Amino acid sequence: MANISQEIEQLAAEIGENIYIDVAKWHLYLADAHLHTLVAERVYPLLENGAVNATGINQILLDIPVALGGGKIEVPLANLLPNKCQTDLVKLLEEYQRNM
Repeated sequence: MANISQEIEQLAAEIGENIYIDVAKWHLYLADAHLHTLVAERVYPLLENGAVNATGINQILLDIPVALGGGKIEVPLANLLPNKCQTDLVKLLEEYQRNM
């Protein structure tokens, strides 16, 4: 179990440094938004099962609510990531899976 925790932490660091949300052309990296670990925990089962694909990743991102305006509204994480970042996330996960 400790090994899986370390892998999730490593994956979270990769995600947090490379993937960002875009709000009014302002880039907030997932590490700064404290979302990187949650994303890593949610996508890790896809890595273990060899099932990384854009559709599965997008569904996971749609299922992660992000509170805005002090919690006045929630927006799915998928709606805050630019298309480039979603593509980059899939590529990052595919590369990570190859190196597992």
